[in-house]
Amino acid sequence: MHFFPLPAVFVGGEIVDMLSNTGAVAKLVLLTLLAFSLISWAIILTKWSLLRRAKAQSGRFVRAFRKAQRLQDIVAVADQFKPSPLVGVFEGGYEEYRRQVASSGGLRSMVPIQRGMQIGSSEEITRLERNVPWLAITAAATPFIGLFGTVWGIIDAFHGLGTAGAATLRAVAPGISEALITTAAGLAAAIPAVIAYNLIGASIREFAARCDDFSLEFMNAVEHNQPQSSAAVAADARR
Repeated sequence: MHFFPLPAVFVGGEIVDMLSNTGAVAKLVLLTLLAFSLISWAIILTKWSLLRRAKAQSGRFVRAFRKAQRLQDIVAVADQFKPSPLVGVFEGGYEEYRRQVASSGGLRSMVPIQRGMQIGSSEEITRLERNVPWLAITAAATPFIGLFGTVWGIIDAFHGLGTAGAATLRAVAPGISEALITTAAGLAAAIPAVIAYNLIGASIREFAARCDDFSLEFMNAVEHNQPQSSAAVAADARR
């Protein structure tokens, strides 16, 4: 009767054993890759939560904006939808609109309002993109860091082989397998980072397009309700 060891236990034990027997350079490489990976996963989880809340609040904010009779009604409840980048776009446009009405009693030009919304949109997109470049750095750098550890380990293995004088596969295989662990660790850090970078980037580009669409909708609302809104904003400014 033949008994076969459990593959998971065997492989896991082998990996732990190889990690414990790696040299100082390989351990330093693995610790570096671990730091890259932990930071990347922290960014991924944070951005995933932020974008999910921003998407939900953006939908609610647009519905509230379309139902409102006056722009002042949106100002009163804008803080409830703060995770949405559309709130920053609205505030940028509304502040310029209120400034014009307060100074001249009416709307002089739509161009400054449009610029205010562009500035608000740029600030919000920059906020969403914060720390995302780290994922690109991780995706680009970690495979090469892992490869450096592998090359160094192979050099060390062949140096030990030359010192021992036993030119057999059995003699060199353990050292090479230990060296290849760093390549696997580099890929394990890089693959989630590059996938998340592309997915998060696509979501941010979608928000940028939604900000542009909302800017047009805001300008339409200002033009359609300009006479009534001007009087209301002037009264609000005098308070």
